[in-house]
Amino acid sequence: MKDTLDLFLRHRRALIDYATPIVGDSMRAEDVVQEAWLRFDSASPSPTSAEAGRGAVLQRPVGYLYKIVRNLAVDLSRRLKREAWMGDGGASLDGVAAAAPSPEQAAIDRDDLRAVAQALASLPPRTRTAFDLHRFENRTFAEIGQRLGISQTRAHSLVHEALAHCLDHLDRSSRL
Repeated sequence: MKDTLDLFLRHRRALIDYATPIVGDSMRAEDVVQEAWLRFDSASPSPTSAEAGRGAVLQRPVGYLYKIVRNLAVDLSRRLKREAWMGDGGASLDGVAAAAPSPEQAAIDRDDLRAVAQALASLPPRTRTAFDLHRFENRTFAEIGQRLGISQTRAHSLVHEALAHCLDHLDRSSRL
């Protein structure tokens, strides 16, 4: 026990400094480090515990101590965030945003999608193919160039032209 206590005391300040940014302040970090000591001490074998089959000698006791501190600090941080979010016990969820967009936003998004689809349909075939390969099939400009029999630079230009055309079409449709 004396060895584990000496080890803990030598690293106590560093452990507090390690836990502070995770839990948000040094007072909570000290609580976490104290709890870590209790767990570390109970997990560390005593001279008689190895004989009793309680545990084996820790290979990296400092690393284990830091892991305990980190786990406890993360748990405390999560609990504090959950409690702050719950606020009044979870009775009011008025401030929580809905997962689905509003009907107005859905209508705007449908109009935008329709405008982009029209813009893509009006592109020359090679430009449309280059854009489709890049945006929907994640092809590189070199792969697009090879597939279309053009240079990598020209493939980049075609994709850029298509994107600019879509953005221009989208901008014009939103002004209507």
